[in-house]
Amino acid sequence: MSLTLTRVVHSCVLLDFDGVTFLTDPWFSERRGYLHGEPLACTPDKLPELAGVLATHGHYDHYDLEAFAAYPSRDVPMVVKRGIGDQARDKGYTHVVELDAWESVEIAGARITAAPARHAVPQVTFVVEKDGTTVFFGGDTMRIPELDEVARRFPEIDLALMPVNGLYIRPALNRQVVMNAEEAAELTAVLRPRVAVPIHYAFTAGRVRDRLLLGYDGTPERFAAAVPEGIEVRVLATGEPLTI
Repeated sequence: MSLTLTRVVHSCVLLDFDGVTFLTDPWFSERRGYLHGEPLACTPDKLPELAGVLATHGHYDHYDLEAFAAYPSRDVPMVVKRGIGDQARDKGYTHVVELDAWESVEIAGARITAAPARHAVPQVTFVVEKDGTTVFFGGDTMRIPELDEVARRFPEIDLALMPVNGLYIRPALNRQVVMNAEEAAELTAVLRPRVAVPIHYAFTAGRVRDRLLLGYDGTPERFAAAVPEGIEVRVLATGEPLTI
């Protein structure tokens, strides 16, 4: 089977397994302090029919339920980090599944497994398997040793989506909350996917907030330079499809 990846924006991507399509970490609107920093590939009302939506955690830029409400169906399955499901239910979504690390669910012939993560709030990452094709989706996790277990449990990963911007919070003594480009490359070397695609790197909080509140330590170019030989890296513009 073929898999087509399309970046929507930030960590929001479409994963199309021969017509069975999942959306990750929906973020379609902007507000003060949360700017995409790159073009939005589509709006929720223009999305294809979705088999499911995956949300790694409850931050607005990964779980934008207000804007996603423009998607026409409230029956679409929502697979989310355990503890944030009520937010979707309160918006009228009728099929909400909450997972913690190493718990799984079957949806539309795909097996979705939550994996470990660490961020400023409780989070998971995801592994999606469909008809022999396997995708790792990193959300915006830190590089933690627990993620090495993904490689043991899923030794043949076709696509890895890796956050790379190394986001850190300045007032909290430069506390890092997202892996940087080199840390993402290190995890990529452990996972050994056929193809790696950087995500989560164009976000900006705005000129003033970026100077006073947030910092960034990673670019897709640095990630590509640090990934070991033998792993293909593709840096995609939003809206640019990649078929594997």
